[in-house]
Amino acid sequence: MGELRVAESRAHKATANRIAAKYKTQYNQGPGADIKTSNIAVEVETEDTIGDAARQLRGHKKPSYVAVTNQRSVQKALDHYADTTIGVMDPSGKIVKRSTRKKK
Repeated sequence: MGELRVAESRAHKATANRIAAKYKTQYNQGPGADIKTSNIAVEVETEDTIGDAARQLRGHKKPSYVAVTNQRSVQKALDHYADTTIGVMDPSGKIVKRSTRKKK
C-alpha cells in the first residue's frame, strides 16, 4: 500500500509540474488548486482521487480543470465531471473537456 501511494504521489507531482510549466507558473503544493494562473485553475488527481477535485476547485470563478495523472483515468474524469462546470485535462495538460466557468 505504501509503495502505491509513493508512486501516485510521484505521478501527481510530475503531472502538476508538467502542466504548471506549460502554463508558465509554479506547482502550488499548499491548499487550493495545484496550478493557478490569472486565467485558469487546475487540480491534479490520481485515478483514486478524481472526485476530490471539485472540493479543491470550489470558489474559483475562472475556468477550472481536473487533470489526471494517467491516460486511462481520462474517461473516468469525463464521466465524473460530465454535468459540471469543471473541465478535464489529460496528463500532458491537453484539454479534453472545456470548463464552462467564465472568468470574472
